[in-house]
Order: sequence, then structure tokens, then C-alpha cells
Amino acid sequence: MASALSLDEEVRLYTTNTERERYESLATLYGIIVSLDYLERAYVRDSINAAQYSPACTRLLSQYKTMLKLVSADVPNLEEFMRRYKMDHPAALHRLKVGVPATVEHASDPEKGAETSKWVAETTQSFITFMDALKLGMRAKDQLHPLLQVLMTGYSKFKGSAEWEGRSKIVQWLITLNAMKASDEISDEQTRQVGKPPKLPVVWLILDFPVTIRHRPRVP
Repeated sequence: MASALSLDEEVRLYTTNTERERYESLATLYGIIVSLDYLERAYVRDSINAAQYSPACTRLLSQYKTMLKLVSADVPNLEEFMRRYKMDHPAALHRLKVGVPATVEHASDPEKGAETSKWVAETTQSFITFMDALKLGMRAKDQLHPLLQVLMTGYSKFKGSAEWEGRSKIVQWLITLNAMKASDEISDEQTRQVGKPPKLPVVWLILDFPVTIRHRPRVP
């Protein structure tokens, strides 16, 4: 005769160490999403400042990417995972799709000064590096996404860059690449699209900024 079921007895979801690790990894992923949503809301409400928000967000995004690799067999995509466990965290979903903190997605106002010329040079170099990668035939997400992140970070340093034509396109490509697996590659058509950028404000800065090489007097 089967023993009666005790309502006080803990129900185990696993019977092996492999299953236990699997459920713990899924629980960790769940916790990262919830934490990120709280962080996003706290930043929007000015409960924390940008200096507190940025490193915390970057750390959670990094942890998310790491955990996603461990549970890829159970989590084909983020939205399906959130639907399965009835997660209503739109702020976290958006941040995970973009893949960079809000301080990078939406330009903050940096202090003015001599650093501006350095930012111009660095951001321009980031753009050239990304375009060279396309010309060299790099197509995989794990090749292009880091380069695009660096370029987006450079953009965010300039006051008013939220209104620049190129920013929305970079954000959209970050979302597209972020949704791909590390080994996935963009198509030839996508390569042509991303390889035809609009007039980039960084280029306008290079042409107009008084300390750039273009305006330096020639040395006889």
C-alpha cells in the first residue's frame, strides 16, 4: 500500500546533480532579470544616480550573458522564458535586448573640456574599426557585437548625441545582434545595410572641431 502524501514534505524538482544544477541556473537567470528590472526602475525614478547605475547594470548584463550560455538548451530566447514563468518585467526585457546600460543608450551630459578632442578621435577610430571588420568578412555576432558596443559607448559621451541620426541605427543593430547566438552570422543583405551608415555626427565633429588634424596648420 502506497504511503500517504505529506503536505509538509518538500517536493524536489530534481533527482540528480545535473538536474539540480539546471534548475539552479534557471533560478539564477530569473533572479538576474528581476534584479535588472528593479535597477532600471530605480534609475528612472532617480533613486540611484548614473555612477551607481552604470556599473551595476553592466555587471547584470554580463551575468545574464554568462547564464544564458549555461541554459541555452532550456531557454531558446528571452521572451519565451519570461512568458513561461509569467515574468512581467518590461524594463529588464528592453535593457537585455539593447545589451548596454541606459547611460550608453541615451547620451548623458559629460563634463566639457579637453577630453572632447580625445573622444572624437576614439569614437571615429571605433567607427573605422567596425567598418574594417565588415570589409574583412567578419559576420558573426561575437565578432561584431563588442565592436558596436564600443562605438555606442563613444557616442554616449557627446552631449546631444541622443538626437543624432546614427544613434537610433546603432541601437537597432545592437538589439539585432544581441538577439543572435554567439556563432550566428548576419546575412549578406544585413551586411550591406549596416555597411551603408548615415552621415555620422562623429564625422561632422571631425570636420568642425577646431583641434582636429583637418584644421591644423601644415608644418613646413
